[in-house]
Amino acid sequence: MKGDQKLIETLNALLADELTAINQYIVHSEMCANWGYERLHQAIEKRAIQEMKHAEKLIERILFLEGTPIVTRLNEITIGPDVEAQYRHDLAAEEGAVKAYNEGIRQATEVGDNGTRELLESILQDEEAHVDWLEAQLDQIEQMGLQNYLAVQAS
Repeated sequence: MKGDQKLIETLNALLADELTAINQYIVHSEMCANWGYERLHQAIEKRAIQEMKHAEKLIERILFLEGTPIVTRLNEITIGPDVEAQYRHDLAAEEGAVKAYNEGIRQATEVGDNGTRELLESILQDEEAHVDWLEAQLDQIEQMGLQNYLAVQAS
């Protein structure tokens, strides 16, 4: 099915966001593993896998719309030197994703592509959950202090 070209471009921009997030989260996950924060390693790795699934769904949709998925484009990857900085960088990325998915949903609605709209809405829910998790972690750091927070994450 031939899709709207501007919508396909938007899907490719979202794909670049997802591919960037995968790389950023994998590095953060492995840094946490190296520091001995096994709980964080697992949680961040799980988020990276969710982003991989989002990328796969976007690629499938772009192909369905007879577009060409662009998998060589990455945005700036921002690696945090410590856990709190990682969370802040990841939160900024997720907030950007929420905004971008909302824009994509608006665009899909305008061109009457309800299949794409439904896909983007489902991914948006995951991205909002990522924002919620990151905000909760930053709240915990603020409330209990970084050292106490990290002590819990080491087990």
